[in-house]
Amino acid sequence: MQNRWDDEAAAACGGDLLQLRVYTSRLLGQDPDLVLHGGGNTSVKIRQADFFGEEEDLLFVKGSGWDLATIEVAGFPAVKQEVLLKMARLEQLSDTDMVRLQRTAMIDPGAPNPSVEAILHALIPFTFVDHTHADAVVTLSNTPNGEQILRELYGERVLVFPYVMPGFVLARDVFLRTRYLDWSQYEGIILLHHGVFTFADDAKTSYTRMIDLVARAEDYIKEQGATVATGERVETLSSEATLRQLAAIRQRVSEIRGGATLCRLSADPLS
Repeated sequence: MQNRWDDEAAAACGGDLLQLRVYTSRLLGQDPDLVLHGGGNTSVKIRQADFFGEEEDLLFVKGSGWDLATIEVAGFPAVKQEVLLKMARLEQLSDTDMVRLQRTAMIDPGAPNPSVEAILHALIPFTFVDHTHADAVVTLSNTPNGEQILRELYGERVLVFPYVMPGFVLARDVFLRTRYLDWSQYEGIILLHHGVFTFADDAKTSYTRMIDLVARAEDYIKEQGATVATGERVETLSSEATLRQLAAIRQRVSEIRGGATLCRLSADPLS
């Protein structure tokens, strides 16, 4: 895992928090081991004046449809922090209502939808929050004793929480687990089978913590002598019996989903 931070490139941002957020988001997005298939999201909290000259706290969080590798300022819709924190205190909220409420709290109605994890970003009381689906960390968490390995690997500096479906339910779960927490004692959160959050009040520290945590997981995997299992090559999967079985599976999946489903047959040993 390579730390791509460059002091000169960061200095070119002129201390602008949103520009620094764009810069480190792109650094994360350039590494497929962190954001495979465009996953992950980032945010920055900024206090600025509204149209009436009154100060308000805003969360600029990655918007839907944007790729971290190429994201621009326009890819960070601004949402009122106060509203997001109120949402976290609700006992129940459907994801549909969550998206609607987040949009009503945006300062630009023409901006893209905020990430479904915007409330979780708001809950973390630091200026910069980075979130990735790091391959190495998820690999460890997916092993039978993954939680134990991760706790031993990172000690007391990282929170380890069980998997919860992203959205309001996850944000609410983290809210309940951390409302009396001394956040200054921690560098990150690992959500089992999901990914990693790191945070800090400056862009470099939050980014560097992400790289360091993932690098430690990568080193651990190497220390165990782990290798990629290539399997055995299958000469053919096109026998009539096999194709009939696949057709039956496809039909059943289509019935469950309520619509036609396409499937692709691959003989690659890694498939």
